[in-house]
Amino acid sequence: MTSGELTLHVPDPAERENLATFVNHAIRLDPAAVIRLRRRGERYVSAWATTGFEALAVRTVVAGLGTDDVTVAADAVLSGLHGPASGAPFELGYAMDSAWRGALPPESGFVHIDDVPARMLVELAERGAELAQAHGSSHGPPASLLDQTVLTVSGGAEEVEVPMRVVFALAAMDFIPHGGEKTDSRRISVDEIVRVRAARTWLRLDARYGSVARRRGPALPLLSL
Repeated sequence: MTSGELTLHVPDPAERENLATFVNHAIRLDPAAVIRLRRRGERYVSAWATTGFEALAVRTVVAGLGTDDVTVAADAVLSGLHGPASGAPFELGYAMDSAWRGALPPESGFVHIDDVPARMLVELAERGAELAQAHGSSHGPPASLLDQTVLTVSGGAEEVEVPMRVVFALAAMDFIPHGGEKTDSRRISVDEIVRVRAARTWLRLDARYGSVARRRGPALPLLSL
């Protein structure tokens, strides 16, 4: 695989399924979704997607990417992962870099703040969904609900506020194992945790199957708390 090729190689079937699940969830949130693929070292590729909640989702798999960083159509990634030659490098179609708006969080510089029970976060998402159904509109949940701080996490000298947007994004991407077809807080192990990390300008929640990130502070409207 030469540098500059728009190809992806995910040789391990389990990793292909992991990435396909991620892309499927992104498409469920936005049928016209794009996926930003970025190399991480020699063996890994991170796949990024927007969530519709002004938070980004990411999943990292063992894979090879023919270029350093590219944005492509989500359905092109999915068809390649499910194609007859999925175990070999497959074409990603056309680059759609102009479709990606906003910056990605840094790969380093995050500090572990604390761990929180995954079940609690899903319970917050369930209660938020009930409120959104009662008070939302055809345009979705009200901004006042999405921007509401639903959890404050402290560790050492750091304190971060987690808005409902991030909790909704985490639940929508199905990053927490729950043992059923539909996420239900009652099915989630009491020992399952979500790790809260923060950098100077970013908040990140790391769950078992992926992470969501959102910019902290008023620097950019895309990911402000």
